[in-house]
Amino acid sequence: MSRDLDHAPDHAPDRMSGQAPDQAPDQAPDRAPDVPQGLALLRTRTELHTWTTAPGQADPAARTAVVMTMGALHEGHAGLVRTARARAGAAGRVVVTVFVNPLQFGAGEDLDRYPRTLAADLVVAADAGADAVFAPSAAEMYPGGQPQVRITAGPMGERLEGASRPGHFDGMLTVVAKLLQLTRPDLALFGQKDAQQLALIRRMAHDLDFPVEIVGVDTVREPDGLALSSRNRYLSTAERHTALALSAALFAARDRLAAQQALYARAASGKHPQARAEALSKMGEARAAADAAAVALAGPGGADAVRAAARTVLDDATRATPPLTVDYLALVDPADFTEVPDGHRGDAVLAVAARVGTTRLIDNIPLSFGATP
Repeated sequence: MSRDLDHAPDHAPDRMSGQAPDQAPDQAPDRAPDVPQGLALLRTRTELHTWTTAPGQADPAARTAVVMTMGALHEGHAGLVRTARARAGAAGRVVVTVFVNPLQFGAGEDLDRYPRTLAADLVVAADAGADAVFAPSAAEMYPGGQPQVRITAGPMGERLEGASRPGHFDGMLTVVAKLLQLTRPDLALFGQKDAQQLALIRRMAHDLDFPVEIVGVDTVREPDGLALSSRNRYLSTAERHTALALSAALFAARDRLAAQQALYARAASGKHPQARAEALSKMGEARAAADAAAVALAGPGGADAVRAAARTVLDDATRATPPLTVDYLALVDPADFTEVPDGHRGDAVLAVAARVGTTRLIDNIPLSFGATP
């Protein structure tokens, strides 16, 4: 689901509030939110089915797109909905699901504290072009209690975020599978920010033959580079400054790779770069000679150098006030999220998770290591 995999503050209570899992502790259960004009709010499977099959609802040949969320919608979610609208077309249907899935929360995590802002979510969804919001209760999604049969993420779901949060991806895939069955979309859109989640959903859809196109949408960032997240609201001004190290590390790695590949391209296209460097050195042109030597020695861009560039930024942030505590920095193959070797060629994802104060944040960036000419 489109839910930030980063944690809320550690001081989130361990006990249940006594309220339904999809309901804020301070929200009356029978208080219906105002629904924007033109948007349908669907709370049950029956309502969803009736709306989907209503005569004249849409051209039967039109496409249906779904954006799955856990609520607390922000501009990143709005971008997903806008992309869904564009992909589905004016005659198609765009459904946003809002469901705080208890299966994705482990012991001591933030189920009670997870923000529930359905009224505001309806406005965001409507403004972005959604036709309907499906916001079921936990009892509606799991009428017999927690499901006895679940989707298992396998080894890919045990790495990185899966290692930090055992069982999380099993719960995520289970609810995504249920929502795909209920909404029956032609395409489902998920954010690249949760790259491991996106990769697992793609793998599930492929391996289990779900008849749906899984679409990844680029991460939306705030002007200072911080990836949009419902968790950003927990950061103090000083903590937010430290948190910028996550995106800064990713950008430093991207720039290092680009510089390496540019030097390599010059070396590959030039004639006798080493001889030119030696000649310039004899002429006393030290700076030009150093540049020519760098070109001569340039490789196509190594994974270890990219990791090192990111690690330097993160290490500096560990000495900041307040400090950054790094959970992991990993350069992985997007197909299975295993670490790539130094000589890797092809696509990769550089992923980072870290804690600032009591808030855990994640971020990533896709990279492409060029093949040797």
